[in-house]
Amino acid sequence: MSVAPRAAAPTETGTTAVLAGLRVALHVTFAALLTVGLARALADRSPEASSGPFPATTLVLLTAALAGVYLAGTVLERRRWARGDDVGRGPAVAWLALVLLLWGLLVAHHGDFAWVAFPLFFVVLHVVDRVARQAWVRHVVGPALVVAMAVVVVAGMAAGAGGVRVPAVIGPLVGAAVAVVLSGAYRALHAESERQRAVAEQLRAAQAELARTEHRAGVSAERERLAREIHDTLTQGLASIVLVSRAAQDALDAADPALARQRMETVRATAAENLAESRRFVRDLRGTGAPSLIEALERAVTGFADRQAAAGTPVAADVEVVGEPVAVAEAVETAVLRAVQASLANVGAHAGAHRARVTLGYLGDELTVDVADDGAGFDPAVVAARARAGAAGADLGVGTGVGLASVRERLAAVGGEATVESAPGEGTVVALRVPLVAAGAGRSADPEQTESEETA
Repeated sequence: MSVAPRAAAPTETGTTAVLAGLRVALHVTFAALLTVGLARALADRSPEASSGPFPATTLVLLTAALAGVYLAGTVLERRRWARGDDVGRGPAVAWLALVLLLWGLLVAHHGDFAWVAFPLFFVVLHVVDRVARQAWVRHVVGPALVVAMAVVVVAGMAAGAGGVRVPAVIGPLVGAAVAVVLSGAYRALHAESERQRAVAEQLRAAQAELARTEHRAGVSAERERLAREIHDTLTQGLASIVLVSRAAQDALDAADPALARQRMETVRATAAENLAESRRFVRDLRGTGAPSLIEALERAVTGFADRQAAAGTPVAADVEVVGEPVAVAEAVETAVLRAVQASLANVGAHAGAHRARVTLGYLGDELTVDVADDGAGFDPAVVAARARAGAAGADLGVGTGVGLASVRERLAAVGGEATVESAPGEGTVVALRVPLVAAGAGRSADPEQTESEETA
């Protein structure tokens, strides 16, 4: 029995397994020697031999008591140590004293019980090592107790019929010396086991914290992505519905039902497009197919032009494709499409343009998209400064720059970049660039396959 430091349950390592094997061997040896001693003592109880100071029943009870106390102490220690509880110095010392007392009584009855001292050497050294507060106590008291036990063993053997013999003296003393040396080795192994356990616990804690950090980062990135998706699709569509519905109300107030119906039809078409966009959004989340980039851009530009016309601020818009189209990664297609939608939304809200063009280029080693308009233009430095300061769009007349920041974030996420060229009175060009290597190009576009996937 020993005093165990408060700690978590030990981690199974190679050293731990070795220590466990040594403990099992020690307990088995104790049980075997105690059983042999009892058998020899009972066998020697013949009419011609000395019966010893105890009756047979008392001898058996003392043996059972020693076995029970030893077993109870070791089991209690292991259980409390596994829970990280402290056994306590007082109980440990009391347990050891009781074990040695019972053993001494048995040795006094029959000399063969003296052999039980050899496993008890290790038990004594173990308990003293645990309860000692100072190093000198561990190095002096433990070996001193072992030597005293060796003397008891020699005395027990001398009390036998053979008397004192040289091997009977040397054997216990050598056993005591070996026990001291092996106990030191056991302490070193135990210390190494504790070090390995502490390192393993720290590693597990670091891995758990890393997993939590990665999870939080993933959740944050996904939230930002969803926010951009909603801003560039559903939010823009709903804003267009509100704007065109107001224009329809103005037409009704002006007693022009034909214009009102035309604008309400635009509201319906925009709502239908928003519904389709939301379905595509859900489909993207599920990882299913998406329409080709050219088709998606044409649809986005047509919808933009229709909404602007219905709102009474028409903008002629078209798509131009340069180069031989190649298939690119779905993530790149989505990023480019959303960036174009956000750029067109800025054209409709702030540029006051009459014409806009989206130019999609497959230029050798990069994919390019330019969104150009002939609107009022602006000073990009002013917009960036106001965006950092959190200024409202009304203060600028050209927006807060949040949409442009979203465009840049989208392109950066797929290895591309977005730049803005503008000046007051000279229109605006939003230029998107994605290297085709980063875009995952290399497969020829298959319009028929795209069409079949879209139909499905």
